[in-house]
Order: sequence, then structure tokens, then C-alpha cells
Amino acid sequence: MAVKISHLGYKRLSRVIFEWQAADRASLLALFMVIEISTHWLWCLMVWCFRDALDDYVNIPLLYPLWLGVTVMGLFFWWLTGYLSRTRDNCKDLSKWQIMLIVPYTLYIAVVVVMIGYSSLFAGVSLVGGAMLGMVLIKRRYAWRVFLLQVLLILLAIVAPYFGIDLPNLRQLTVIYPILDSPSYLTYNEVMAVENMVAAAIFKNTALGWDSVSALQQSSTLFWRSTHVYLALPKAVFIVYMFRTLLLILDDSKSEILLHANQDELTKLKNRRYGLTQMQQALMTVDEDQDFSVILLDLDWFKEVNDNYGHDIGDQVLFEVAQTLLQSLTEEAIVSRYGGEEFLIVLPDTAHKEAMAIAETLRDNISSHVVQTCNKPSFQVTASLGLYTFSAAERDRIKQEFAEATTQVTPQNRHTVPLFRLRSTKTVQATEAQLLPDRVCQCLINLADEALYVAKARNRNQVVSANELIDVQAMTRPSYQV
Repeated sequence: MAVKISHLGYKRLSRVIFEWQAADRASLLALFMVIEISTHWLWCLMVWCFRDALDDYVNIPLLYPLWLGVTVMGLFFWWLTGYLSRTRDNCKDLSKWQIMLIVPYTLYIAVVVVMIGYSSLFAGVSLVGGAMLGMVLIKRRYAWRVFLLQVLLILLAIVAPYFGIDLPNLRQLTVIYPILDSPSYLTYNEVMAVENMVAAAIFKNTALGWDSVSALQQSSTLFWRSTHVYLALPKAVFIVYMFRTLLLILDDSKSEILLHANQDELTKLKNRRYGLTQMQQALMTVDEDQDFSVILLDLDWFKEVNDNYGHDIGDQVLFEVAQTLLQSLTEEAIVSRYGGEEFLIVLPDTAHKEAMAIAETLRDNISSHVVQTCNKPSFQVTASLGLYTFSAAERDRIKQEFAEATTQVTPQNRHTVPLFRLRSTKTVQATEAQLLPDRVCQCLINLADEALYVAKARNRNQVVSANELIDVQAMTRPSYQV
């Protein structure tokens, strides 16, 4: 695929990162390098055009080999852009060409930094920016190793003058050289500081007669500072734009991943895991005086729907029932597909009487809904519902019993206390771990499930309350036909 500048747009860039082949991404990185080298080439052209005016503080003879090197590197990366776009991912030489892409670029940037004059702005943007782009578009281990190589080269360029090694530099210090005996060890920023001191001294002591020298120094300072801003700022803006776009893409991807992770694909409801998580959170945030109701809903004779109409119609029934639940409940309700043809409905801050009315409404809406099919007669389904309301008074009683029980429990004499005063034998160890929200939620669901089984045994298509069963000592689990 031939890469283009238009691929830098938000939507196309997302395709580059997530959908393009490795060779195409490497080709795009080569194109970025061509764009950067083009700015260097234009700078050389500008200096050459104004060489008479800039001759005092630019080493023009040294400009020509730099310009030639910039041209050669630009042509090389331009050729790589096209070559890599035609390279297949399964090509065994792709890794080699990625190395051929980033190693020469690293050496090139090091040479440019040295010859233009070391600047923390220019060197920092080149060092960090190039590594960040490389991490996105090529193998990360290559980008990391080349980053370390570039750090080493820049450090060598900084310390080389201290060992008497004069590195080529386009910057001509025509005023500083006569004043200082050994200026070669100075870094670019140190030279700038010396120039500012000289300019300040000239400004204060006009008797020196260095008006022309002062103007020369000020012009040199402005030119070289502008040069480094020109070389660093566009690249910095471009890299920030790239990573801003990347973060937007990641935000969208995160939302999409969470949607698929938390949503049941068939019914578009919350899946079991996410529904239970939200139930636990709702239980932890419910006020002390609020009741907490749980409904477990199961479609009646759903196996016959699949057998008589096919699994596609069965999936249609599940989806339409899910939509009926969403339309019948408020936004505060937590609705999830619990498994198969079972649905879990959590009603925070809902008393028992109100929850029973809601459950009856759900049962009636489902039974009155007509399922339309293309080739077979339309039909209706019914549902059985089991309900349990965890009242505020019950929560207070459990907390009190737990507090009393924990004072009597020792590692040598551990006993169990009832979590709910039911005639069933549901008990838990008297430890804090057993009373965590996930265990409490599972107990509530189990109670609603007991009531659901009673509803199934009573001919289905009805709502049964576990609270009422507890009151009449009828919490048993009869057998029923599937």
C-alpha cells in the first residue's frame, strides 16, 4: 500500500496503527523521516541563498558537505518509503529493512545535532520524538535499542571537546574566538551564555567602540536560536498531534473493548459478570434505610421454542424479551442476562411491595408480547419470576448478629452463624471474608432462585416471593419438569 500524507487524518491514522501491515507502518515512518529531512534541506537552501549576509557566523564551506549528506539521506529514505510499501509482511528481510531504516536515521540526526550546534531543544525533540514514533510504527525492541544508541551518540558529542576532539560545527564564533583561548570545549548553551555576557558588557561600556561587534553578536544569537526553533518546533508539534490522535484512538478502543467485555452479544444486556459487579456496587452504596430487591426471571418451556422453531427464533425470543425488560424498567434497575434463558434484575431502593408490582408488570408484558416469525405462526412465551427483598431491617439484624458472633470466635473454637434466618440451612463462617458483597449478593440470588423454583412447580407464568415463603415456612425445592 502506498502511503500518503492524507493518512495522517484521525480515522486513517487509526487504520494505520491497528489494521495496516508492519511493512506499511515502516513505510509511513520512512515518509515522516523524508518530511523532517526536507525541512533540513530547505534550511540549507536558505543559508546558501543568503550566504553573503550569513557568512560572518555560518561556516559556508562546511555547509556544502552537510547539504550533500542531507540530500543523499532524503533520497535514500524516499526510496525506502516506496520499497517498504511494496514489501510483504512475510518477507524475511522486513526486520533487516526496519534496521536499515532507523540506524542510518539515528546516525544522521546525531551528525545534524553536532554540525548545527548542540541545543537541548533540538536534541531533546529528536531523541524523544523519534523514539516515540518508532515505538508506534516498528518493532519496539528496535526503537528502544536505537534510542539508547542515540543517547550514547549525543553524550559522546557533548564530552568529545573535553578530550581535545574538535567536531565539525557550522557555527562560526568570530567574536568569541579572539577573546577566549580554548573555546572548543564549550557547548552550544555555554557559548550562548558567553555571547550574552559579551553583549551586556558592550552595552554598558560604549567606550569600547564595539557597536558593530554587538550587532554581530545579537544577529548571530537570533539566527541560531531561530534555527533550532525551526528544526525542533514543527517536529514537536507533529509528534504531539500524533500522540493526541493515538490517545483518542485508544479511548475509542477502550470504550469498544469495555462494551464487548460487559455486554451480552445476543441480548445487548449486561452480561453475567458485569451484572454481578454492578449489583455488588449497588449493594455497597445503598442507604441504611433503603430496601434492596432482586428478581430472577426464567422463560417457560424455552427448550420447546428451540425444538419447534429453531435456535434462530430462540435467539430472537431472548432479544425481544430483553428489550421488553429494558422498556418496562427504569434506568436505576440493573438488568443482565444471568445465563441461558435466565435474566437477573436488581432493584436498588425498592421495597418488597413495589418490587412485587414491578415483577407482575414484567410477567404480564412478556406474556402479552407476540413473537413474529417469517415462515411459521406467531406465538407467545411466558416467564416465571422469583423475588427476594433484602430489607434495611434485615441488614441491621445481620450486622448485629455478626458483631456478636465475631466477639465469640477464636481460632481454636470457630463456629458458624446464620447469614439469613431461614429454615434452610444456609450458614457461613463468622469471618469478615464471608460477608463481603459478592457473598451477600450470591445469597440474595440463591433466595430468589429458590422462589423461582417454587414458581416453576406451581405451573409457571407467575411471581413468587421468597420473603413470603420464609414467613410461611415453605422454602423447599420441589422437582419440576424442564
